[in-house]
Amino acid sequence: MMHIVLLEPEMPSNTGNIGRTCLLTNTRLHLIRPFKFQLNDKTLKRAGLDYWKDIDLKIHDSYKDFLLEEQPEKIYYATTKTENYYHEKEYQDGVYILFGKESKGIPEDILKANQETCIKIPMILDLKRSLNLANSVNIVLFEALRQNGFKDLG
Repeated sequence: MMHIVLLEPEMPSNTGNIGRTCLLTNTRLHLIRPFKFQLNDKTLKRAGLDYWKDIDLKIHDSYKDFLLEEQPEKIYYATTKTENYYHEKEYQDGVYILFGKESKGIPEDILKANQETCIKIPMILDLKRSLNLANSVNIVLFEALRQNGFKDLG
């Protein structure tokens, strides 16, 4: 099973869309507090459709708690601040892929401590913008699933 981790997500529509993707790909979704919305938010539920109740969801109070509770063997950190491309990495079953909040990404101290496992999606950065969070999750998650032969998916 793959794991998608959202660090302090801000937009319920992104989280809802990501939750729907996780359910349909047998991927566990981890949300790390604080969020900028409630889990009963209408936008979150609309984006996740009627799937939200069935999502394999774990909630963690902080990044530190997430590390203690999960004790992940491997975490990839999605960021624009690295030279490592996501498609050049190997994604073993059970890997965690962490994405930062929409407005600021992953904090610099976390990125600096994990430079070797930081990954990026190729894009033009001259605009000082990046892809939508839900789109970024889909791109990286489906590469991880592809590498594992789309195990248990039809």
